[in-house]
Amino acid sequence: MAIEDVGLAPSTLVFVVLGLTLAAFVWGRFRYDLVALSALLGSVMLGLVPAEDAFLGFGHPAVITVAAVLVLSKGFERSGLVDIIADQILRVGERLILQLLALVGTVLVLSGIMNNVGALALLLPVAMRMAREHDTSPSLLLMPLAFGSLLGGLTTLIGTPPNIIISSYRGNVSEDTFSMFSFAPVGGVVALAGLAFIVLVGWRLTPKRSGQASPSDMFDTANYLVELKVNDESKAKGLTLQQLRDELEESIPVLAVVRDDNRQAGYSFHGMLQAGDILLLEAGPEELKLLEDKAGLSAVAELERDDEDGETTDLAEDEEPESHPSVDTEGLQLVEVVVRNDSMMINRSVRQLRLNHQFGLHLVAVARDGTRLKQRLRDIRFQTGDILLLQGEENEIAESLPALGCLPLANRDLNLGQPRKLLLSLAIFAAAIVAMLLDVLPAAVALSSAALVSLLIGVLPLREGYQAIDGPVIVLLGAMIPVGEALESSGGADLIAQALLQWGTDWPVVVTLVGLFILSMLLSNVINNAAAALLMAPIAVSLARGFEVSLDPFLMVVAVSASCAFLTPIGHQSNTLVLGPGGYRFGDYWKLGLPLSAVVLLVSIPMILWVWPLSA
Repeated sequence: MAIEDVGLAPSTLVFVVLGLTLAAFVWGRFRYDLVALSALLGSVMLGLVPAEDAFLGFGHPAVITVAAVLVLSKGFERSGLVDIIADQILRVGERLILQLLALVGTVLVLSGIMNNVGALALLLPVAMRMAREHDTSPSLLLMPLAFGSLLGGLTTLIGTPPNIIISSYRGNVSEDTFSMFSFAPVGGVVALAGLAFIVLVGWRLTPKRSGQASPSDMFDTANYLVELKVNDESKAKGLTLQQLRDELEESIPVLAVVRDDNRQAGYSFHGMLQAGDILLLEAGPEELKLLEDKAGLSAVAELERDDEDGETTDLAEDEEPESHPSVDTEGLQLVEVVVRNDSMMINRSVRQLRLNHQFGLHLVAVARDGTRLKQRLRDIRFQTGDILLLQGEENEIAESLPALGCLPLANRDLNLGQPRKLLLSLAIFAAAIVAMLLDVLPAAVALSSAALVSLLIGVLPLREGYQAIDGPVIVLLGAMIPVGEALESSGGADLIAQALLQWGTDWPVVVTLVGLFILSMLLSNVINNAAAALLMAPIAVSLARGFEVSLDPFLMVVAVSASCAFLTPIGHQSNTLVLGPGGYRFGDYWKLGLPLSAVVLLVSIPMILWVWPLSA
């Protein structure tokens, strides 16, 4: 189908495609990479994008740079950097302001040298541990931490995808890209202003959830574990644990099997159950009845603390608990994780995922919106931000979590990943930065070379290197770059710019810059920030040319505003990741995000005009 067959102007068709694309982004029914790919293919079929150019976006320097940064960020995670940082941050003491200063200040720095989601992933477990050790509500720490990761990304070329996109776009229209630290004068001041606001004022605007979102409260296994005994008459006698699960048609996780006072973790027990065995497992009233009726297991005692005295209570109403020592949960290889918004688990159940067979993991409990779910585990369809309590062997957990798209929050007697070659990974990264600063190599080539060397010398295993590349983001960028170019080539960007120019003819140019900032910022709160930058960049260039001023201040406005997704939990992955652990609700974000956005606007516009004046 060609444009002439449709009978509409190319600019009109572009607006239709982009309107439908934005509506699909906001609706959220389909993942953003699928929406972006649909927009690209639709543009090709309508003749807006030449078929031979359809997939050139996947080889665009911005896409390659983002992929390289993701690999390097994963290398930092494995290098032991988080352990060094955690040791220092946890020494700041009990004062909340100092905790916020340490956490948010650190994530600001890290977000400038690595992917901001990766920086948040490093510090999220540290913040959770700090909240537990000092009896602080996680909600007071996690939202400021997420917003800090966005602010830190403003400071360098590689800190956030919008900066990479804007730099590449500048190269396309003026043959000169922004350098590694071109963003630092504006982004650094904005980040420091945001840090000061969050630490001194902003944290008071975050909701205090009274610790209910703390996994230590939601998943205190001593409050939920029960002991069930295998008797001579039990149907479970002579069955393996897997056969027992098949018999029950339920994925109730057996955490441990106790035989003759010797305990063996459930995931490593492959023998047949014998009379006298004690099964330690998580079960509610419905599951207990199922186990008693179908398997003939009898309750021994429930490991439930009675208020503050620490005593256990008897589950069986007519019999005393047998004199069997309570089973200790220590060493059962439990880990708490949060489901990322790009996880393969979303909208799928335990059975569909084959969590036990394929990944070697047992689901113990699920919490959502700060509350532990009470329904049967096999009936739960996972959602973004869910907190899961999983059990498995250390190696299986470490390998399976990235594949599943889960981020560990806190560990129980478990160390995920081994510190490896910290100095070497930092040296490789520094060499790439020097090559970029001296214009020896362009950013895409320098960072790709650094990623390749990291993989070749074993800083990061090849499999983890591929896992680190965020496929949905790469598809989003590769697909939307040609669509964004179609907005410019069709004349659509000029039409929008002309409308804004007519509106702003009676006002100073700075008023149009403010309007561009607000429009881009609002867009980034409902769609991916990279997509927002791709769509707003051609409009910014058209505006600058219409005013006959320098392109740089307009492009810088888009770069800053596209990364200011502070109003919703869906605008950026960092916001989504803290939704469950912090126990936040959708409407909580704007309470801190709106005044923080105002601070960023008031600081960034004067700084942009000072560092990047309007005069060409």
